[in-house]
Amino acid sequence: MEHLSQKRKLTIMVAIMFAMFFAAINQTIVSTAMPRIIAELHGMELYTWSISIYMLTSTIATVLVGKLSDIYGRKPFILAGILFFIIGAFLAGTSTDVYQMIFYRAIQGVGAGIIMATAFTAVGDLFPPRERGKWTGIMTAVFGFSSVIGPTFGGYIVDHMAWHWVFWIFLPIGIIAFIMILTLFPKTERKQSESIDYLGSLFLTTTLVPLLLAFTWAGTKYAWGSAQTIGLFAATLVSALIFVFVESKAKSPVLPLHFFKNGIVTLSNVIGFLMNFGMMGALIYLSFFVQGVLAISPTYAGYVTMPMSIGMVITSAIGGQLISKSGKYKKFALIGMPLMVAGMVLMVFMNSVWMAVLAMIVFGLGLGLGMPVFSLAIQNAVPFKELGAVTAAMQLFRNMGGTIGIAVMGTVLSTSLKNNLTELAQSGDAVDLSKLDPKVAQEFAVFANPQMLTNQPELEKLHQSLPADLQPLFTKMVEMLREALASSLSTVFLAGTLILVGAVILTFFLKEIPLRTSNAAPQPANTDAAADTDTDAGSKLRGKLVSQPTE
Repeated sequence: MEHLSQKRKLTIMVAIMFAMFFAAINQTIVSTAMPRIIAELHGMELYTWSISIYMLTSTIATVLVGKLSDIYGRKPFILAGILFFIIGAFLAGTSTDVYQMIFYRAIQGVGAGIIMATAFTAVGDLFPPRERGKWTGIMTAVFGFSSVIGPTFGGYIVDHMAWHWVFWIFLPIGIIAFIMILTLFPKTERKQSESIDYLGSLFLTTTLVPLLLAFTWAGTKYAWGSAQTIGLFAATLVSALIFVFVESKAKSPVLPLHFFKNGIVTLSNVIGFLMNFGMMGALIYLSFFVQGVLAISPTYAGYVTMPMSIGMVITSAIGGQLISKSGKYKKFALIGMPLMVAGMVLMVFMNSVWMAVLAMIVFGLGLGLGMPVFSLAIQNAVPFKELGAVTAAMQLFRNMGGTIGIAVMGTVLSTSLKNNLTELAQSGDAVDLSKLDPKVAQEFAVFANPQMLTNQPELEKLHQSLPADLQPLFTKMVEMLREALASSLSTVFLAGTLILVGAVILTFFLKEIPLRTSNAAPQPANTDAAADTDTDAGSKLRGKLVSQPTE
């Protein structure tokens, strides 16, 4: 599609951005709303599942669709992704219990994985690497814009409307995006020489599912050393070995193994994994800090995270333009990623809403500069015909990092919280429920779980329903729980910071090659040299022929 006119490319990009905005806004709108929604569905113990299942299904969909889109083109898949997302979002709004919510979020995840993989790959179809920088920056800015309005909308809806509208309010945008892609996006012919790697797809799935389930359940549903957890890791190892064997023999592998011989691709994927591990694993619990510790309503919690998104929009747009202008990208990662680390460090010590806002600003500025770099790096490092597969591989590693990070940080949070509550009980400062009336003690016990601190209306309702002499006791219990939760979340943010530091160190070792100005495969350096030699020789021969007198 590189040959299309600039006007046609712009119309296609508008359609792609609509599709991506639809997926992004529906992803960000739930960030501040989900703690309240899950609490109302009485499933706080399964809160991480509502997030993890989305990441799990989007991860699998992303990597499977990547190679298929190289064969069949991007259009049918981006349309299918929008359709899956619309269905999943509509059904999520009809959930009556947490299990339905988790299942419908899984459908949403399939749609999101397909949309995100095909949207960023389609940019590569339209523009050469040198021009992709500014468009990748704009795409990141679109995601950032959704992050600005999404959390605020989500918080407002759960505070003032039925929570179902969190999933339904932006469905019309999905319909518009579907129509735009259907009418504007060009259809490409199937590559007849390519075959579908069904066996590889199967074993890739059987590798990812038990791996992500192991990290999701370990430390919560099952102990890390339990037979169930060890069994899942064993199943992952067996499937992974079979997958590698199958891919080494496949004519057109779903995840080409030669990618991992490319240092730029391998290092970028590892960095992407670590970035999302630390970032998603920590940021997903930011809402718990804002709503649970600072006692801020979901509506205003969205305002706290808004500066991060604004910072990301600004630096991603400016950074993308500068990358396209210079053709260099590494220095932007080396500026952006330390800023992300600085933002995370501020989260470790934040104790007020203003410090939380400052942490969001610094983190957002770094995120906008650092995140898009690695997409450009890997797309620039492989031939154009493998664009979909390598982009899917990048998304795979990022999603795996996010999913595993959320699970591991969840274990860190629960372990730290348990220790803090134990210390609190042993200190003698905790509220002794045994001295209260059994009925009142039972009500108090329900709210002895720090995760319930996010349900402010219920806390206030119980507080007002208590006799005047018990209200100070209830207030004391809530304050102690907030203190325990704050300390535990600081541990989570610290763990995320250390992971990001590892990603920064690896970035120094990333090899940089100038961004290509065409989607045509680059010629090896020795071929270029040979061509120059031939040209010089031809010029000398022509000079001799011209200088010779005609007989």
